[in-house]
Amino acid sequence: MGTAAGFSVLIYLLIFFIAQSNSLPRRGVAVFLISVTVLTILWRFIYITIFTAPVFNRRVLVIGAGRAGSTLVGMVKRIKPEPFELVGYIDDDPQKLNQMIEGVPVIGTTDTLLECLEKEKITDMVFAISGEMKPDLFRVVLLAQEEGTDLISMPTIYEEVFGRVPIFLLQSDWILRSFIDQAQSSGIYEVIKRILDIFSGLIGLLFLVVLYPIIALIILVDDGFPIFYSQMRVGKNGKPYKIYKFRTMRKDSESDGVARMTTSGDSRITRLGKILRRSHVDELPQVINILKGENSLIGPRAEQIELVNQFQEQIPFYRARLYVKPGITGWAQVNQRYASTVEDTAVKLEYDLYYIKHRNLLLDMNIAIRTIGAVLGFRGL
Repeated sequence: MGTAAGFSVLIYLLIFFIAQSNSLPRRGVAVFLISVTVLTILWRFIYITIFTAPVFNRRVLVIGAGRAGSTLVGMVKRIKPEPFELVGYIDDDPQKLNQMIEGVPVIGTTDTLLECLEKEKITDMVFAISGEMKPDLFRVVLLAQEEGTDLISMPTIYEEVFGRVPIFLLQSDWILRSFIDQAQSSGIYEVIKRILDIFSGLIGLLFLVVLYPIIALIILVDDGFPIFYSQMRVGKNGKPYKIYKFRTMRKDSESDGVARMTTSGDSRITRLGKILRRSHVDELPQVINILKGENSLIGPRAEQIELVNQFQEQIPFYRARLYVKPGITGWAQVNQRYASTVEDTAVKLEYDLYYIKHRNLLLDMNIAIRTIGAVLGFRGL
């Protein structure tokens, strides 16, 4: 649907430039709606007839039926339709042979790996074993690759399927082996992103100037002063900075000085605050932070200093999210809303690390479009 809608938007823009001004609305809207319908049907037909053909079907064998392998399989099995066919596991533990783990059988060992690949017509092997690969397994895997079977690491397939980094299934040196180098972005990307940040910040500033009198008046009537809420947050490389937002919580919500996570249906949020949060209008004052270079439009959300210190003790690799500037919206926000527990925060971190590792203009555009959809749909993030 997204691909079809994208083509339809291009058609609509083309009509915008070539149509007479007095005929644009009726003709443009009609062609747009027809294009969405036709292209959606066409795309589904192509997908069903071509991309579900046997040549495109991936038959996956998981090497290792331990924690990493079974966790991956369990999560993949919950996706409908499944992104690929999980044929079975290979594991050298004799007690696991022929057992069902997360609904998938253990079908062999290292000694029978090549036989299993040929018999089951395996296209991909997923390496899901902690630690180094044993010499015998390494030799057999090389032979399998020579025969045309791809080998994929468990973190790689996890990122591909879920758009997250599996922080609890990684070794402690992952941050050095796999993250730091891949998280380096090009200088061109950083320059373009900064230009887009300034452009969006100036547009946001215009909206702020226009909307401020109205929002300020309503906040005063609803809950009195102050209009703005300010708080110290942790920015890039752990540098603290102050953010400003329209106040959406009661004045006494943090009177005890204890940092708390915002939850869905939080009782501290005022009546107007619910509207401001769902529409993201409460974030508008942060355009000042964007223009100052402290924030970006897109990136991991900046957290309170106390919470950052707490999460660094409880969640592995949490510090890595400070590798880039924080953002008003991000990959974690569009994929998961409120994080009311440490467990939820860990999932958000997995999304944040995926963004940092893979960030580019196309991913930023994806996030921006999904954020606009959430704002227009009044769903909040």
